[in-house]
Amino acid sequence: RGRIGRHRWAALRPMWNMDLDSFKELYRQIPGYKPPVEDAWRLTGGNPSMLKYLYMAGWRVELVVRSLAEERKLYSLASELTSKEREGLELALEDPDVLFREVELRPLLAKLVEANIVIDGLYERTPELWVDTPPPERDLEAGIGRFIAWQTPLHREAVRQALQVTPRR
Repeated sequence: RGRIGRHRWAALRPMWNMDLDSFKELYRQIPGYKPPVEDAWRLTGGNPSMLKYLYMAGWRVELVVRSLAEERKLYSLASELTSKEREGLELALEDPDVLFREVELRPLLAKLVEANIVIDGLYERTPELWVDTPPPERDLEAGIGRFIAWQTPLHREAVRQALQVTPRR
């Protein structure tokens, strides 16, 4: 985003996950057994790709979380953290804006953005600046801060798992 957005010919507008009504419409089209839509919404934050992963994993949350941690190399990332970064990341599990407020955590924030674990630069929430519906101003249960948000609650859980199984330095 940063490399493309610096050019005048590029007009970047963020797009957030699906709103609840659209998510329910998609969810109804999934065949077979499925958990309550509220559970799927809470886990995915409305992200249709994560809904697909859950469905393909037979609704086994732990499998999706483990896969995300492996795909995004979160175990390796966790093992390389300084004690200050690890502490900051643990705090960010509850409030992702910690990564924005603490200047010494900015390099970690850049790594998490590059790995597509969090999104930064959440612009003003006016609909004109977003494709579709912008995220809420803050929803810490869903992992959405004012400036930083976890891509989905499942991404946040993958980081939590990586921190739990990786020894401290």
